[in-house]
Amino acid sequence: MQSNFHPLQYQHPPYLISHSSNQYLPIKSYSKTRNFHVSCSSSSSSKMVEDDKLGARSEYKPNLLDGFFLDSFRKKLVEEVGWDSEKAGYDGMMELVNGLMLGRTTQQTNQAAVRILKSLFPPYLLELYRMLITPIGGGRLAAMMVARVTILTCQWLMGPCSINTIELRDGSSCQSGVLVERCKYLEESKCVGICVNTCKIPTQFST
Repeated sequence: MQSNFHPLQYQHPPYLISHSSNQYLPIKSYSKTRNFHVSCSSSSSSKMVEDDKLGARSEYKPNLLDGFFLDSFRKKLVEEVGWDSEKAGYDGMMELVNGLMLGRTTQQTNQAAVRILKSLFPPYLLELYRMLITPIGGGRLAAMMVARVTILTCQWLMGPCSINTIELRDGSSCQSGVLVERCKYLEESKCVGICVNTCKIPTQFST
């Protein structure tokens, strides 16, 4: 199932099928920009197993730059939680993400995740982006740039994704959507709360 959503529609959040049932659960967005959408799809656990057996599941193959992104993100997680996982790679990162929620309220977890995300950018870059890029073309250029940066820098985290065209409220269209085939972050965490509190909400307030 694929779901298009607008990141500002908090009363009507995006949905996907839970891995353990057919319930609909909220998933993440990456920007408050009105012209930027993320589309995600996932499957029930039985469908995931069937796809894997048939070789239907597409896997993203990390490159050297992805390793740098993972290491940088992990380093910031370690600084925030105060300890490191003994596990390597993505598994170790997910253990740290779980640790980010321990002993914290939902609001504290959101704030910690925002600090981590902002610390990954060079100083003043986000502020300059909002001042110089966001106003151009009613936000369309900013939205298209965010979508492409997401493709270049976040597939190691989310899995295979691609640019897609979205319909805007004025009836026009814009290539500022990101289609995530199956969100690896959500599937590996096996917890919607982790997805919402360490990704969905923090990314809305850090961009």
